[in-house]
Parts: sequence; structure tokens; C-alpha cells
Amino acid sequence: MITLLTTLVSFLAGGLPKILDFFQDQQDKKHELSLAQMQTERELALAAQGFAAQQRIEEIRTDQVALQAQSDTIQAALKHDAKIGEGASQWVINLRSSVRPIVTYIFVLELVLINFLAMWWAMKTEVDFTTALALVFTDEEMQIVSSIVAFWFGTQAFAKGR
Repeated sequence: MITLLTTLVSFLAGGLPKILDFFQDQQDKKHELSLAQMQTERELALAAQGFAAQQRIEEIRTDQVALQAQSDTIQAALKHDAKIGEGASQWVINLRSSVRPIVTYIFVLELVLINFLAMWWAMKTEVDFTTALALVFTDEEMQIVSSIVAFWFGTQAFAKGR
């Protein structure tokens, strides 16, 4: 009888930490839930008092600081470009200023040539026209062309005040 009682107590004692952990976990979850409710109530009270507007003002200020930093970076790059051009002959200055447009022209002409040759090849091999269009004018190519157009006719025009 004592052996049976000892075995039962030993078995229960072995599971005691798990039982205590279960009750502790329940208490922890209850405590975390009450903290979350208190935090939610606090945020709602602050929002009712107008602190939400203060948060929005801080977000706007952060955006303004980021825009000012970007503007400062652009101005510093322009000043650096102007400083490099000091003392150079006019044809060097003109050459430097024409590099980006020339690269753009070459790229666009290359796209036109490649697309023309691809369509010519497709027509010569009797590929269906809609299939050839899908193969020649890909989404990636259209993204590149739209980036070029946006750069030259969007950001550059606005930067120069046109």
C-alpha cells in the first residue's frame, strides 16, 4: 500500500511543475491582456485630446526634412558639377553636358533597331503578328522607355522650371 501511495505521489510530483506552469501561463496571459487594454484606452484618450493631430504634424515635419535633405543633395551635386567645369574650354563643357542625352539617343535608337529587326524576322518567318508583338515589345522594355520619357520630359522639365 505504501508503495502504491509513494508511486502515486512521485507521479503527481513529477507533473507538478507542468501544472504550475499552466497556471502561471494563464496569469501571464491575463496580465498581458489587461496591459493591452490599458494601452488601447490610453491611446484612445490621447487621440480624443488631440494628440493624434500632433502625431500627424510630426509626420509632416519628417517628410519636410526628407525633402529638404534631397534638395540639398541635388544642390550640392549641381555645385560640384559647376566647380568641375570651371576653367575648362567651352567644347569640354558642351561635351560633358551632352553625354546623358547622347547615351539616351543611342539607347532609344538601339531599341528601335532591335524592335524593327525582330518584327522583320517575325514577318519573314511567318510568325503571327500578335505573337510577334508580345515577344518584341515586352513589359520590361516598356518600363525602360517610360523611365527615359519620365526623366527627360518629367523631372528634368520641372527642375528647370519649364
